[in-house]
Amino acid sequence: PCGADGWAQDAVPPGAAFVAAASYRGPGNNDTRSNKALPILLWWSGSLFPHFPGDTERIDCSRGSCLVTRSRRVARHRRTKALIFYGTDFRAYEAPLPRLPHQTWALFHEESPMNNYVLSHSPGIRLFNYTATFRRESDYPLTLQWLPGTAYLRAPAVPLAEKDAWRRKGYGPVLYMQSHCDVPSDRDRYVRELMKYIQVDSYGKCLHNRELPSERLRDTSTATTEDSEFMTFIARYKFHLALENAICDDYMTEKLWRPMHLGAVPVYRGSPAVRDWMPNNLSIILIDDFESPQELAKYLDFLDKNGEEYLKYLEYKNVGGIKNQFLLESLEKREWGVNDMTLPNYLNGFECFICDKENTRVKEEQEHKKSRGKIPAPRPHIAEFKHMGCPMPAPGFGSVEDLSERDSWKEMWLQDYWQSLDQGEALTAMIHHNESHQGRFWDYMHEIFLKRTRQH
Repeated sequence: PCGADGWAQDAVPPGAAFVAAASYRGPGNNDTRSNKALPILLWWSGSLFPHFPGDTERIDCSRGSCLVTRSRRVARHRRTKALIFYGTDFRAYEAPLPRLPHQTWALFHEESPMNNYVLSHSPGIRLFNYTATFRRESDYPLTLQWLPGTAYLRAPAVPLAEKDAWRRKGYGPVLYMQSHCDVPSDRDRYVRELMKYIQVDSYGKCLHNRELPSERLRDTSTATTEDSEFMTFIARYKFHLALENAICDDYMTEKLWRPMHLGAVPVYRGSPAVRDWMPNNLSIILIDDFESPQELAKYLDFLDKNGEEYLKYLEYKNVGGIKNQFLLESLEKREWGVNDMTLPNYLNGFECFICDKENTRVKEEQEHKKSRGKIPAPRPHIAEFKHMGCPMPAPGFGSVEDLSERDSWKEMWLQDYWQSLDQGEALTAMIHHNESHQGRFWDYMHEIFLKRTRQH
């Protein structure tokens, strides 16, 4: 029997599945509690539940065990200690209300900032206690999620002679491969300007000017995977335009790491802090180091015609070429793997991170109660702005003032960014007022709108 909002009433106990749940092979522990005594972690975004085929699993983590489930029937149960939200699916107007004081909210968001700008504002990110995001400041950082390891970077490059032969066949020095065009980073606006000064071969739907050599390669699914035929084709290009779909510190995807794996030089715009993670001091070309697309084009043309200078950007592939100790230590320290079956994936890793935090909290609460207040109660951990904190989108080329009022990028992304701030504030206010009806969200949004209007 579920309540009107789709989750169980307080009196509904966890079902038999919670007692008989199969055990996830985590790091293991000496926890002798039965399943019916364990804290419960609820994946609110059920589509991301990292276990199959069932809805519930026991996980055995370093500091104790937990039950994890995607069954919202237990959302209001006293043993349900944490709700885990997937950032892309999180909607302020659908958040479970009222928020229960005994429950932690945890955020898992490894994807683009553009998927949910609510999380880039303080009111939005501070709704959560613990985070796993691409930012290094996150509680459980996923910054290097697209980098399997140093061997991936050291893979041999196509010989320069072969790249030069490719050029003589009429191919450009620069590759652009994008089919997601209307994005916050406004990358097409920059690339369109760059194309005026240097040949850019664009095979995707965005600024398309050249066809891939076969129907198979033209298939989108092939072009988004590390298909061997596709990789061999694009590896012949000297430069890959690697512009992320959104700008944020530490947001680095396969657009950066794949060209480096192949031995092409990324011409990059994305994370302003990207240099911190590079294998050495000369491995990528940063768009924002150049005053204009024309100046960048001149430099790319220089490298295209001077092989010795070009090859300096690939020296990290040599023995001992990866000199960045911060990168090496970060890869060494992370407890999860990328395409590595000997290590947990980051979803299961984050589960255990939250499980350990909740078992610690339960123990501290018990000690506080037993001491009759002599031992202080545990203080809640609150996520910080820097766990996401992505800036307002900016035009890919030129300034906002240069754009017409009807510019589609301006209408879409600037509005989305600032409306997301209002949504975070509205949900925060609802929680503080102990609201239980999600339908009132738009009333709160209207009040915020009126308040802003009066201030201006």
